[in-house]
Amino acid sequence: MPTKTKPARSSAKLKNLHDLFVEQLQDIYSAETQLVKALPQMAKAANDDALRDAFEEHLDQTKVHVERLESIFDRLDDDAKGRPCKAMKGLIAEGEEMIEEKAEPAVKDAGLIAAAQRIEHYEIASYGCVRTYAELLGDLESAQVLQTTLDEEGETDKKLTDLADSLNLEAESADEGDEDEDEE
Repeated sequence: MPTKTKPARSSAKLKNLHDLFVEQLQDIYSAETQLVKALPQMAKAANDDALRDAFEEHLDQTKVHVERLESIFDRLDDDAKGRPCKAMKGLIAEGEEMIEEKAEPAVKDAGLIAAAQRIEHYEIASYGCVRTYAELLGDLESAQVLQTTLDEEGETDKKLTDLADSLNLEAESADEGDEDEDEE
């Protein structure tokens, strides 16, 4: 993790777009580092092999995203540490609730996908904003790196959507099985 002499902007006044850019990068950095810790739990809780693989693949990808952000902070000569990302903390907490939920395996997997997609959508929105800030600030190198990550987040979301298409049907079938048992 980069350590620079400039203080974190967690309590500094945002005076211009560059300050906002750095603050938002710090937010995403916090979000991604939290996600690196949460994804193994989600993978372990997944019942479907393809879903487990998707979580593990996203973990590897997220580690690369953290490294990319660190390289941007190095170039900016700024500190990656800022305030903890409260939004990601809340999204992860919702995922943890699903992990603890007593549910049929297919239903739990459908819930895990929903939690993961909420996380993906947060990341997509965040990376889209900072990519635009980088472009406006003329930092085309950061903009390109952020666009690459944004594209990968979109691909992960698509993969989760494709998995949801089949796993949601399994979850629906699990519900029908319960109805059959109720009728007996």
